Parts: sequence; structure tokens; C-alpha cells
Amino acid sequence: MSGHDIALLIHLLLFVYWLGGDIGVFYSSGLSVNRSLSREARQMAGKIMINLDLIPRLCLSLMLTVGGILTEYYGIDHPTWQWVGIILLGPVWFIALLYMHFNEGTDLVKQMTKVDYVFRWVMVFTLLASVYYGFYTDRLDAEPWVGYKLVVFAGLIFCGIMIRKYIGGFIKGIHNIAIDNINEADDIEMKASLDKARIFVLSIWVLLIVEAWIGIAKPGSIG
Repeated sequence: MSGHDIALLIHLLLFVYWLGGDIGVFYSSGLSVNRSLSREARQMAGKIMINLDLIPRLCLSLMLTVGGILTEYYGIDHPTWQWVGIILLGPVWFIALLYMHFNEGTDLVKQMTKVDYVFRWVMVFTLLASVYYGFYTDRLDAEPWVGYKLVVFAGLIFCGIMIRKYIGGFIKGIHNIAIDNINEADDIEMKASLDKARIFVLSIWVLLIVEAWIGIAKPGSIG
């Protein structure tokens, strides 16, 4: 297999596990707010959801690095400083997310979570600015679909930010279920929180499909 084949395979696997993992999270989250189930069943559903949610987040963290490598095969050259950023971004973000997941609740993770939130906003604006610059300087003229994919990816990160904004009540409910300290008000808040977050989960599914279509059709390519 060539380097291009390997990068493309990893890219496809990241897409599959991202979307597949998200569907699992969506289903198990619904079980965790089902008041007709036992506390133990809801607790298990919540635990499965939280652990399964790590997979899409890890896929997100690696996607830009793999995608950046792929663009080189389509004739988009990167200066050295960009290559350093592209290569380091995925592994560093990946390791940070793993650490945050397995050390939840510590003071360091609380600080890392805040940094991660700001970092995601920075990534949204950086991606949009880079696409604007790419089209402004004619760098993406031969492969404009790369720019389209980056814009959609910025939308994916934004949806993740919005999920984090609205999911707090749901996560609080999951923790209360675990310690057998949940009441009707918590249940209502939990359901309302999940309903708001799910709008952006469904948006992520749509955007992932759009990303896949752009990658296959390569609209505007003259290569």
C-alpha cells in the first residue's frame, strides 16, 4: 500500500468509527433518561454512553492531521511550520482527550477542560480563516473541495461546543443516578438538557455525511 492508500484508509476508518460511535451514544443516552427502567439499568446505560462517547471525540482529534496529510497527495503543499502543526495536532489532542477521560474530576482535568473549550473555538475561527486565505490567494483553486471540507469540519467542532453547552444537566443527572440521589426535578432537567444537545448531535450526523460526499465527489476539482 502507498502512503496515500494508508492515509485514506485511516481517514475512512475515522469517519466510520465517529459516526458509528455517535449512533451508539445517541441510543444509550435515550435509555439513561428512561424513567421506566431501573436505576441500575439507567446507570449502566449512562456509563456505556460516557465511555462510548470517547471514540467520536478521539476520531475528531485525529481527523485534521490525517486530512492534512491527504491534501499533500492532491497537490496542496504545506510549508514546514504548517507540517509541524498538522503532524502534532492530532496526537497531542488525542493524548489530552484520553487523559481527561480517565482522570475526570481532578483539578488538572478541570483546567484542561477549560483550555480544550477555548481551543475548540480557536480551531473554528482558524479553519474558517485558513479557508478564506486559501481561496483569496488562489491556493485552493485547483481543489476547492478541500476548502469546503474544512468549512464543514469547523461546523462539526461548533456542534461539539454546543453539545457541551447544553449537556450539563444530563451529565449531572447521570452522576446523581450513580449515587442513587436523583429526583423528579433532576429527571426533568436531564431530559431537557439531552433534548437540546441532541439537535446538535443530529447536525453532526448530517455534516459527516456532507463531508463524505464532498470527499467522494470532489466538487470543483480540476485535477
